[in-house]
Amino acid sequence: MPSSDPFAPFARKLAGAGQPALVTELFRRAYDRLRAGETGKVSSAEIDVVQDVTEIGDLARYHEAGVAALGSAVVIKLNGGLGTTMGLTQAKSLLPVKGDLTFLDVIVRQVLHLRRAHAARLPLVLMNSFRTREDSARVLARYPDLPSGLPADFLQHKEPRILAADLSPVSWPSNPEHEWCPPGHGDIYAALQTSGLLRALRDAGIRYAFVSNADNLGAVLDPAILGWIAVERVPFVMEVCDRSEADKKGGHLARRKDGRLMLREFSQCPDAELDSFQDIARWRYFNTNTLWIDLDALARVLEASRGVVDLPLIVNRKPVDPDQPGSPQVIQLETAMGAGIALFDGARALHVTRTRFAPVKSSSDLLALWSDAYELTDDYRMVLSPRRRAGDLVVDLDPEHFRQVGDLRERFPEGPPSLVGAGRFVVRGDVRFGSGVIVEGDVEVRQSGAEALVVPAGTRLTA
Repeated sequence: MPSSDPFAPFARKLAGAGQPALVTELFRRAYDRLRAGETGKVSSAEIDVVQDVTEIGDLARYHEAGVAALGSAVVIKLNGGLGTTMGLTQAKSLLPVKGDLTFLDVIVRQVLHLRRAHAARLPLVLMNSFRTREDSARVLARYPDLPSGLPADFLQHKEPRILAADLSPVSWPSNPEHEWCPPGHGDIYAALQTSGLLRALRDAGIRYAFVSNADNLGAVLDPAILGWIAVERVPFVMEVCDRSEADKKGGHLARRKDGRLMLREFSQCPDAELDSFQDIARWRYFNTNTLWIDLDALARVLEASRGVVDLPLIVNRKPVDPDQPGSPQVIQLETAMGAGIALFDGARALHVTRTRFAPVKSSSDLLALWSDAYELTDDYRMVLSPRRRAGDLVVDLDPEHFRQVGDLRERFPEGPPSLVGAGRFVVRGDVRFGSGVIVEGDVEVRQSGAEALVVPAGTRLTA
């Protein structure tokens, strides 16, 4: 006799895929909330604006304390993304970003530099997906000095996608991978438990975790921040930046009515308040997804909740097959790592500069990093070139012709143009660039005819 429990087929599917019991329980709770009509929306009336946060410039006095605490720290990089929107089929972190160095090469060298500079063990651990683990391991194997005696990675979980029409499990025999999705980076709290890594880190005397996205090379462990956390006993820190027009859809910091900080993502905003959400003067601070977590404090939170952390629900809807927009709509239930800020009494936000936030979310971002507008420092930080005089760089490439990494290589076959003197570089249409092109000031290049526009080698484009 068929079960009357609508969750039963999901439980069987998760068990068949070898997912831990904790993941099944978390997904059950999220599914029940969805069936009960919860949308995950958070109205402005439920939250308050955050006025003041700690400034990174005020933390220099904690530097020595941070150096002393480095032996109790770990660097964790979120490395589960494939960069499918950029046409990639392997870990996004394996893209070359400067010369032949990939994101992951740079991350490893950042960690090794900190070890040498401060005689600290400082483990590097990746949160991988099944699809990024093997390729990433091959890169790590190039560095014989990297192993720390702790696991090099742990795996994020996966969960079933839900058919929007009747809230049943998705079945897609032509490509069964489309039946599954990651639970969002909020899965880190469950994955640290089920992998045994949280226990292993604490048993090894590691107390402080510095967590960030693998595609953000500006996120480097800063001893001054670590020292502040250790001395002031701050359990959880979210690095935030001032929102700009480019970030107005990014998750912003807010304060709950009970006084705790929280993160509100764009997908959690009611449709009637989308304009308000994008008010960058009101909701000033956005989440860089760079976090610092006191693992002892996290263990206490998990113990109190028996390992089950109910983060705010994010309900995402999309076609089951991304290459077939007309395919059936599915629901993905996700959580955000930064939402963990609401779990901790005494959690803080830290206002940082843009030097700590240089993510690559598009081919436009990647071209900027490839160019001479950015440089790698001796300690492997990715920074804007000191030769720049034009302020922040904006690169805006036509997504129809430059969306994928292969498009970049096809249209810039001799390498990127010089952007060190550029302010805003906009390309519209099918444009091909020769070698040695120089862009200065605010420049727009637009194809107007039927044939691709070719910018000859050595051309100087000026405002």
